[in-house]
Amino acid sequence: MSADHSGSAVRPLAWLPIPPEEIEGLPEGLEYAYWNGGPDYPTDPARCAFYCVPYLSGPEVGARPLPGMTGLRVVQALTAGVDDLLPAVPLLPPGARLCNARGLHDASTAELALTLTLAALRGIPRFVRAQDAREWRQEFRPALADKTVLIVGYGAIGAAIEDRLTPFECARVVRVARSPRTTARGPVHPVADLPRLLPAADVVILATPLTDDTRRLADAAFLGRMKDGALLVNVARGAVVDTGALLAELESGRLLAALDVTDPEPLPAEHPLWKAPGVLITPHVGGPSSAYLPRAKALLRDQLSRFALDEPLRNVVVVA
Repeated sequence: MSADHSGSAVRPLAWLPIPPEEIEGLPEGLEYAYWNGGPDYPTDPARCAFYCVPYLSGPEVGARPLPGMTGLRVVQALTAGVDDLLPAVPLLPPGARLCNARGLHDASTAELALTLTLAALRGIPRFVRAQDAREWRQEFRPALADKTVLIVGYGAIGAAIEDRLTPFECARVVRVARSPRTTARGPVHPVADLPRLLPAADVVILATPLTDDTRRLADAAFLGRMKDGALLVNVARGAVVDTGALLAELESGRLLAALDVTDPEPLPAEHPLWKAPGVLITPHVGGPSSAYLPRAKALLRDQLSRFALDEPLRNVVVVA
């Protein structure tokens, strides 16, 4: 804690996208300001030491105050992925830490992954359209039971997805991650094993971060190894999938897809993916749910307490 010219202690300032009075238990040794991406800043950005990026604000808004934040020590994202913020790291003062929100969206995103999987397999979009047309259309549809599910990206969200798959009597759940390891549930295979694992999967769920290694991971070769009639579910980032290659597979009728994220995003109204056969699209809503706010408050309360006490922060992704 520094002092001003009068000798009075100056408390470090935190900018929060949630009104601080709505977060119980914030440490008293800090000063707080509320900013959720509006055109006007609550204080001089140079005073900000801890900056929590407004949720769902977009990279342009979230990065806008960073050039003026010359005293910044922490950037806290409220997303698990920070690919949108990484280009702004060179703008940060040396030593500033960028932290993600690992754990915040696990339950909500895993719920959506399961929802998309079940809805696509059981043909829910077709039944909704039939309901709109007041038509009674019975048909046989694939069940999730007895299927082999491949989870690509077995981190916290991937594990939460498997938690929710467990009661559905899948024949097998196969796990893939950048770092192979053994868990209580079984092995986690390396990404290099994907060519061998893909042909056996009925459902492939993408839950991997977007990095240089995973950009367009699901390319024409990846999709071509999936079995006929298999379902691709993407709750990761849109750019993990080669959109052109996926469109070719959908238009041929060989694969199905359920996508919470797309490339480009938002998906333009004229984009052919909207009308591709066998695709279910939701508008990147894996995180926004009733689970978000209480968990976001808990994360901020914990990180700010650590920051105030100069203790190690959680989920540090990169240091400027």
